[in-house]
Amino acid sequence: MNFELSQDHKVLQDAVRDFVNKEIKPIAAQIDEEHHIPDALVAKMGEMGFLGSYLPEEYGGAGMDMLSYAIVIEEVSKACGSSGVLISAHTSLACGPIDTFGTEEQKKKWLPDLNTGRKIGCILLTEPDAGSDAGAITTTYRKEGNEYIVNGSKIFITNGGYLGTGVLFATSDKTLKHKGVSAFIIDLKTPGVSILKNENKMGIRGTYTTAFALDDVRIPAENLLGQEGKGFNIAMDTLNGGRVGIASQALGIAEGAFERALAYSKERKQFGKTISELQAIQFKLADMYARIETSKLITYKAAWMKDAHLNYMVESALCKMLASETATYVTKEAIQIHGGYGFICDYEVERMYRDAKITEIYEGTNEVQRVVISKALLG
Repeated sequence: MNFELSQDHKVLQDAVRDFVNKEIKPIAAQIDEEHHIPDALVAKMGEMGFLGSYLPEEYGGAGMDMLSYAIVIEEVSKACGSSGVLISAHTSLACGPIDTFGTEEQKKKWLPDLNTGRKIGCILLTEPDAGSDAGAITTTYRKEGNEYIVNGSKIFITNGGYLGTGVLFATSDKTLKHKGVSAFIIDLKTPGVSILKNENKMGIRGTYTTAFALDDVRIPAENLLGQEGKGFNIAMDTLNGGRVGIASQALGIAEGAFERALAYSKERKQFGKTISELQAIQFKLADMYARIETSKLITYKAAWMKDAHLNYMVESALCKMLASETATYVTKEAIQIHGGYGFICDYEVERMYRDAKITEIYEGTNEVQRVVISKALLG
């Protein structure tokens, strides 16, 4: 058992850190304030291979592994949680299912633009009354000739505002619940797709979180992903991989806040000494570091298990649950260490605190993760 990163992973980590320090960190506050990641930055991340990290080179991907994907998101999220989740949702929720369940023709058609960032991908799963309960989808489809006609609505779609490529879930019969769900690849500029709004959020404000209306949207039959009635299985498999991405985002946010709190504690003086000399602060730093290292181990393990084609369902739930709760805890403590300054927008920990909370909610709430884990334990 080797806990040391390979030389390739270390080289990647250094390259991503260098890119982040030059291209992302200087504008992270601007991204949050303007509610927008510059198109030029998205293009540069595509050129770096961040948007197709573990996808095959033959389809425009970088040909790396899942651990590389986790490292990319982790390092980016240390500076900007919005940029981290753009990569995560795009790669694991759009590129991933097309690569895993798509036909050769579908991969050749859709993946090159996605993997290089010419198109930004998303998953259209969540609905007003179907979040954690994916089997309760009410968006419907019917087949007419060589097309599927889709009607319904979707909400909370990360990256949706780019109107790129989506993996859409709809049901042929609501009474069938999860057995009626199918998955489709969709060009979000198709007639009948309308943006209702892009949400104004507490955190990850640089990302688009979009609500859509789908009115008689015509999808070619060749865009069916996998088999009819197997969409729920595709969704669950996709979310397993996506949770590694969210855990990596949460881990990066926590590490970024910890690094800033540690540095601040060595500079800030109270009672004639730096606050890092106070045991109350030392204990906070120890607890923060312990939770970060624990989260990192299980996140990297889940990524390794996916690469090894092992059943990692429990590990994906564990890493998402632990890392997200670590992010919320560490960013809260980072603000406490900064005192009143931590509550001011000029200090990055304030933004990181806002960014952290959503990691406990999306890609399956942590209550759902506990259901997954407990069911596995109880057989």
